[in-house]
Amino acid sequence: MSMINYASREINCKIVYYGPGLGGKTTNLEHVYQKVAPSTRGKLISLATESERTLFFDFLPVDLGTIRGFKTRFHLYTVPGQVYYNASRKLILKGVDGIVFVADSQVDRMEANLESMQNLYDNMSEYGYDLTRMPFVIQYNKRDLPNAATLAELQTSLNPGWEITEPSRQRHTPDVYHAGTYLVEQVATGEWVERATYFEAVAVTGEGVFDTLKAVSKLVLKALS
Repeated sequence: MSMINYASREINCKIVYYGPGLGGKTTNLEHVYQKVAPSTRGKLISLATESERTLFFDFLPVDLGTIRGFKTRFHLYTVPGQVYYNASRKLILKGVDGIVFVADSQVDRMEANLESMQNLYDNMSEYGYDLTRMPFVIQYNKRDLPNAATLAELQTSLNPGWEITEPSRQRHTPDVYHAGTYLVEQVATGEWVERATYFEAVAVTGEGVFDTLKAVSKLVLKALS
């Protein structure tokens, strides 16, 4: 989890971009790296596998304020999308503070999305992490492609919600990013469910990239405060 550097008065937080291979995780990080001020970012490190890369860099955002006088430095990671690199996925998840799941919107990639989402839940549980209690944002990438699934189909498959049993949390909570929708709501069968915050994106053009990052960063800061 987050680490405090008293010498530099910084809180270091780890955000991991998860999802199927070639879904846009690397593109997200490359866009962020290109757009943040060079003076606020560390070196972009790339670890190549046979078919894709794992990226890492850290940066210090200037617009998110401080926590008890400490600045917050975010360390952004991608994981290998291919399932046979699962040991690397698990290693990168260790100590995570926030998760961005980058889904490929193409209809023929839905099975890969579902497999990767289940793998995320499984790997998190091995560490004793509860994904439903952690800063977690879903990004539906490649929304510009002609074979992209509808938002309703993606939500039904990848963000159906998890049941809330604690009475104190059973209250309608609006989704501040999507007017008229709720993150927490009572469904027709009577159960209360919570869904993850989501964004639509076209990472190759940068659309939705910073919206996603800002949302998960704010959730991480809220969890720390």
